[in-house]
Amino acid sequence: MKVRGTGAGGETARRGPGLVPVARSRQRTRRTGLEPGTGAVRPPPPSSSRPPPPSSPPPPGGPGTDGNRLSVLLKKMHLFRSSSYEIRLEGEGSSLPRIQGIRWTPLLDTESTLDYGHSLTQASSEKIWRAGKLLFIHLTTTRPGLIRDHKHHLRHHRQCCSGKELVDWLLSAGLTVQTRSQAIGICQVLVDGGVLTHVKQEWHFQDKDTQFYRFAELELSPEPSAGLRDAEELLEALAFLAQLGPDALLTMALRKPPAQRTEDELELIFEELLHIKAVAHLSNSVKRELASVLMFESHQRAGTVLFSQGDKGTSWYIIWKGSVNVVTHGKGLVATLHEGDDFGQLALVNDAPRAATIILREDNCHFLRVDKQDFNHILKDVEANTMRLKEHGKVVLVLQKNLQGGSSQSATARSSRYFVMAGTPEKILEHLLEFMRLDATLYDPVDTLLGDFLLTYTVFMPTSQLCRALLHHFRAEPLEGSEQEKATYSLHKRRKILRLVSQWVLLYGRLLQGDRSTTALLQNLADLASRDPRLGGLVQEQAQERRRPRALENGDGSVSPQPKARSSGNWLTSQEEAILNSSCALRAQDKVPYEIYRPDHSCLITVLPVNASVRDVLRSLAPQLRRDGEHILVKVNSAGDKVGLQLDAVGVFTALGLNERLFAVSVEELGSLTPHPEQLGPHVGSSETLDLISSKDLASHLTDYDWNLFKSIHQVEMIHYIVGPQKFHDVTTANLERVMRRFNELQYWVATELCLCPEVGRRAQLLRKFIKLAAHLKEQKNLNSFFAVMFGVSNTAVSRLAKTWERLPHKIRKLHSALERMLDPSWNHRVYRLAVAKLSPPIIPFVPLLLKDMTFIHEGNRTLAENLINFEKMHMMAKTVRVLQRCRGHAHAPLSPLRNRSPHRPEDPKAVRISTCSEQSLSVRSPVSTWAYLQHLKAIDSQKELLRLSHDLES
Repeated sequence: MKVRGTGAGGETARRGPGLVPVARSRQRTRRTGLEPGTGAVRPPPPSSSRPPPPSSPPPPGGPGTDGNRLSVLLKKMHLFRSSSYEIRLEGEGSSLPRIQGIRWTPLLDTESTLDYGHSLTQASSEKIWRAGKLLFIHLTTTRPGLIRDHKHHLRHHRQCCSGKELVDWLLSAGLTVQTRSQAIGICQVLVDGGVLTHVKQEWHFQDKDTQFYRFAELELSPEPSAGLRDAEELLEALAFLAQLGPDALLTMALRKPPAQRTEDELELIFEELLHIKAVAHLSNSVKRELASVLMFESHQRAGTVLFSQGDKGTSWYIIWKGSVNVVTHGKGLVATLHEGDDFGQLALVNDAPRAATIILREDNCHFLRVDKQDFNHILKDVEANTMRLKEHGKVVLVLQKNLQGGSSQSATARSSRYFVMAGTPEKILEHLLEFMRLDATLYDPVDTLLGDFLLTYTVFMPTSQLCRALLHHFRAEPLEGSEQEKATYSLHKRRKILRLVSQWVLLYGRLLQGDRSTTALLQNLADLASRDPRLGGLVQEQAQERRRPRALENGDGSVSPQPKARSSGNWLTSQEEAILNSSCALRAQDKVPYEIYRPDHSCLITVLPVNASVRDVLRSLAPQLRRDGEHILVKVNSAGDKVGLQLDAVGVFTALGLNERLFAVSVEELGSLTPHPEQLGPHVGSSETLDLISSKDLASHLTDYDWNLFKSIHQVEMIHYIVGPQKFHDVTTANLERVMRRFNELQYWVATELCLCPEVGRRAQLLRKFIKLAAHLKEQKNLNSFFAVMFGVSNTAVSRLAKTWERLPHKIRKLHSALERMLDPSWNHRVYRLAVAKLSPPIIPFVPLLLKDMTFIHEGNRTLAENLINFEKMHMMAKTVRVLQRCRGHAHAPLSPLRNRSPHRPEDPKAVRISTCSEQSLSVRSPVSTWAYLQHLKAIDSQKELLRLSHDLES
């Protein structure tokens, strides 16, 4: 935890440690994301696209953000246009790694006026006004009678229409508005922008026959001869309004008095709280209570004093948009807080005066406010609904009442009356065995306890401990009751244990092989079950269920033949095997060629397991190295930065970043070590090769290739990657690291090809191809590569090429502008999240954002609290990990026309061993050649070099 400043009275203002500008030595980091250019800086937060709501008077409040009950650790991460997106894991010794941040490379001042597509955060009220005018023109053209005089409750309203009529028209006009809520959101945006006004000047748009609205006619009256010139412009305007709609509805719900909020609005606020870091560590039941009491407060002018040091504390604040400065007497500015940070709760907890003065740092800041009375009420409610179980005077299990399990829900939904909040590992397992159903599954959408436990147990419980506990519970006999009751209870519990183990193996499959405690447990259970005829059939039945393909979990009833299993092998037949047995998937014990370079740039190759340690690598190379002096293994990037690797470090070859190499050198050779020439990237582009491949074919091959990489990621790799490799020595995250490296490679490949294309006309054609490539990737639901290509196109070295952008057709510029909306980072990437929620699988999601979410949860919540496992954190991590399972809910690549082709090519061995070396670009259009070309993309990862090339092209 980093304390940025301390106010008077010991109240501190904090910013999370994980997502801040990178300003540390590269020798202390392990890169896993996009490598930024030099001189990158962090800009002020982008302005919101939401029109400013009416200001409310600032109530007194307080700045303290350090409290025992409501603490926050993580700084919200943003993706910006013209960005270099970098994820770094940092950690020394026993410290946990963390995603460290994003660098942003802004456009130069002299080029900031370029208008080649705006992100949603740059939208202005003029754009909303223009969209409203286009909509009004279309309305008066197609339905002139909709706007008319109305009479309601003896009052006449001239030239207006009801809210319900307007929504009905939007749905029936064939304007791509698909749902009623979407239409209401569009209308709310128009009300916020002043385009549409209620006859009584109310701010909340209502879908009712009795609520009337009129357009600002004087300004919006259509020109008689104009008509609607461009239907595409209308559709683009509607898409823009629909993009703003969810935020407008959310803001309006927050503006309403809490007692007037509908169930849908409370759910909307709750969903927003799930992505606000200030409350990330709170349970979902507490977030739901917060949703019912949060108040919206906005202030228009920078410099406004929200409250002063010494004032009485009456409210807790969360920054929803904007930033504030924390100032104390005698010290001046001690901290700056940004979106997602909170302040003021310590004064409420301690009933103390404010410890600092809070001053708005920018215009148009929005806050979520919880007043003291509601704050204390929530704390009391939490305590009233919490049950603590004690043994020997110590709390061993903390349960919280399931407030959502009312009588209106089914018996299945009410099967678990309490959520597990915290406990010892043994008690959490005991509670799980007590209340789980015999038909419980990993992916039950209601009762998630089994899936949560199996996905995350390695974080808090060694596998050997779990095996001992399961065997103990299987053998244990009840001490009370009649003989028949004891027998019935024992049988029921053993069937549950067999079900749990079956689901455990279903998830991990052969990842459990090689672990002695697991093998022993499975053998013991098989032997014990075989002695009881009531259990033997169950083992065979569950073995058959595990051999069914993963598609069955998603509704496809097809069954593929499987070989018969023997002994403990019965247990190790997993639905995950389709993933783990794919040609792409890497296991910790798999052997791959390691390419190790010498100072003279010669290459030594040794074959070792994926998780081999640095000590193992050096030992295997010893016969080929000179014997005079001790050698060390050094990681070198394209800039020449060197990082010495610890002897105990594992998986170092698969963890290499873009254009990084491993060198085996002596201490004397270290000073003269230089990067291999291949690390510097290509000197000539491959635009001639790309000319032979259509953008659609290119997208299809990319999607097919990326799908093979994505489906090779095991779900638990996400957890192992974030929690830290030092905690898990017998697992690998190589498959996930490979997807991340591919993201980096693709982004820099796009920028490299554009900067290496010397002729402006050909360069404009190449830029057009990449924009169309991004559109096809989005259409094929390959969102990971879509973001990579869009980041490459938005790289500063590319966005400054004014002459190139000027040559783009107007339609392509509009396409680029529309695609950029998906990149909007505001409100925790709401645009992207809403879009993904509407897609059906298969999907390749934006993997870096999943890792950001996992880091957000991991660093914002303690694993241990009062010597108990914080199981609410485990639940949140498991929920994020399940995104992988949902996205892979289909056996084929997303919409790729290549998915049914015959397997005409094996994967290139160089790609399998994850070498960063590339072969010469192929100048043939055949699928095999295109596939090989995409396996070995060449890229310059130095932002400084890309900018130099860009200035040479257009100075």
